[in-house]
Amino acid sequence: MKFYNREQELKLLNSTREETNSGSKLTVITGRRRVGKTKLALKSLENTNFLYFFVARKSERLLCEEYVSEVKNIYGFPVYGEIKNFKDLFLLLMEASKSQKINLIIDEFQEFERINPSIYSDLQNIWDRLKDSTQMNLIVSGSVYSVMKKLFENAKEPLFGRANERLMLQPFNIKSLKTILSDINKGFSNHDLLSFYCITGGLPKYVEIFADKKIGTLNEMLDEIFRPNSYLLEEGKNTLVEEFGKEYTTYFSILALIASSKTSRNEIESILEKGIGGYLEKLETDYNIIQKVTPILSKPQGKNRKYKINDRFLRFWFRFVYKYRSAIEIGNFDYVKKITRRDFSTFLGEGLETYFREKLSLSGEYSEIGSYWERGNKNEIDIVAINENEKKALIGEVKLNKEKISLPLLIEKAAGLRKHLKEYEIEYKSFSVEDM
Repeated sequence: MKFYNREQELKLLNSTREETNSGSKLTVITGRRRVGKTKLALKSLENTNFLYFFVARKSERLLCEEYVSEVKNIYGFPVYGEIKNFKDLFLLLMEASKSQKINLIIDEFQEFERINPSIYSDLQNIWDRLKDSTQMNLIVSGSVYSVMKKLFENAKEPLFGRANERLMLQPFNIKSLKTILSDINKGFSNHDLLSFYCITGGLPKYVEIFADKKIGTLNEMLDEIFRPNSYLLEEGKNTLVEEFGKEYTTYFSILALIASSKTSRNEIESILEKGIGGYLEKLETDYNIIQKVTPILSKPQGKNRKYKINDRFLRFWFRFVYKYRSAIEIGNFDYVKKITRRDFSTFLGEGLETYFREKLSLSGEYSEIGSYWERGNKNEIDIVAINENEKKALIGEVKLNKEKISLPLLIEKAAGLRKHLKEYEIEYKSFSVEDM
């Protein structure tokens, strides 16, 4: 698949590289697995000489042997003696960058914690001493979000405050997905676009799988996912087990329930028969996988709250793959595909709400976008978008089928919400697949 989007990120990386004339720069790229961190870093340096160090799980000495070979091949300066630790190699590169620009990517940077945690303190010491007199463009990326966040955001960690730029890489937006799907199938329908949006989650790796095979319809996507040896069947587990560690089964149970519309803490705790407050907090703040949602304009600490999975692919995976893993394990793929098609409209409904919230956000017209409901999930309103500056508000109903939307009923449900918007000019609007 060709390289799409990321214009702003590339602009930032290129300008940071140019700034190394006046001192070394450190850029940290984070984001969940498969979001394209490595490809972005490589793309930013494709017309330059650069070193790419992948931190594999092997001894520090073996890693240094590989890295030294890379240094000799790319930059050609001599390396005297045997380098057995990364501290000495990094010092060598920093000293060399006094006389020439050096671009260095360190991928899976969080793995140094397994190999030799003191590497982080060594890097900090060398960086602080030499960064102002050298020309190193250092890019580090890591796929275990919680560890990368700790390394660079925790004040107790040696690398805290050292990054000049930090990129939290996001999935492809709507505009990019439309472009990609058009390249796969120029005659794609809105239903195809919505399925593509909800299943891939906009994550480049999954988009690439479908793009390379010219897969652009729902049936084709399900055939690709639910087949023997499918790459996507183990993806939820592969991307999260390392994050969650030995307690992953509890986290998986919580996410599976949220994906199946059990979105309140009380509902989840009653099913699991255990307290989950700590797990929910970590899923939200440490792992950035779920989001706490409260009715728009309500107090932030109010108890009227729900939880939703931020990652659309993981929402699909927990809803249809993890839930029916027993059938998948015995190879009954037709059974799972049948159930998925049966329940897919309900799944797409929530995805359509997310789609239109993102679309309204991209318009740049609103200061706040959310949803609204009253206690007991009464008078639920799918979309509320507010322009505080112009005192305008949009109240919207979202359904796959436009004929099922009743604006008079929407106006009636919004009675409680209007009490908070007395000074606002309110527009009521319907959103369906036809409006995508």
